[in-house]
Amino acid sequence: MNPAYLELIRMRFLMMLAYRVNYYSGIAIYAINIGAYYFVWSAIYADKPELGGFTIAQMTTYIAVSWMARAFYFNNLDREISNEIRDGSVAIQFIRPYQYIVVKMMQGLGEGIFRLFLFSVPGMIIASLLFPVSLPRDPGVWGMFLVMLFFSFLINTQINILIGLGAFFLENSEGLMRMKRVAVDLFSGLIIPLSFFPGWAESLLALLPFQAITYLPATVFTGRTAGTEALSALGVQAIWFALLVGPMFWLWRKAKNRLFVQGG
Repeated sequence: MNPAYLELIRMRFLMMLAYRVNYYSGIAIYAINIGAYYFVWSAIYADKPELGGFTIAQMTTYIAVSWMARAFYFNNLDREISNEIRDGSVAIQFIRPYQYIVVKMMQGLGEGIFRLFLFSVPGMIIASLLFPVSLPRDPGVWGMFLVMLFFSFLINTQINILIGLGAFFLENSEGLMRMKRVAVDLFSGLIIPLSFFPGWAESLLALLPFQAITYLPATVFTGRTAGTEALSALGVQAIWFALLVGPMFWLWRKAKNRLFVQGG
């Protein structure tokens, strides 16, 4: 990898470190979210042994790992890119000797690494102490989950970059970004596991990239998906990553011809 890109990762990590107090409060907020969902799902399950293919123990673990995974893969690159397009600072990227899209992905990775070690890991420990979370004992499951979590970051970041580049074609992309955030949280399985959707809706969502962000890694972590099915889930993520690369760079080439600056 180009050393310049590694430096971008380091710089974003250090920048996030300067505002780490915000993330300590974020751990508390995420813990409250997990607690709220835990009590809601406990009431829904009541004395039922299983719903939607999940036991109550698996659902508790699913909730915790899904929210803590979100802490890693979440970023605001779409808003960053949109702001850079609106104020015209993106223009300088045209003459720099590196790929703007790769720069953004590296910056997002630096932020994600920060979130992983100072948000996700501490948050998962706290959630495990507060709620009956069942952590996998098989190192292979942990390894598979971490690989899938990295693909979650890649796919979510690709979607964010695509939405951010939409600012080249729209004078105000705020509505598009808000719609994207709702779609990712809902259709990725963060709020409701996809197995709880009606059959036709679950089949439709299986054709979209959102499931590869939260649902697939979380089902592997909880043990609901294992063996060859887990490998197939990883394959789905790899396919979506490959499919989104082309549109991302194509949209960037098209967008460069439409740059106009609002303000200045």
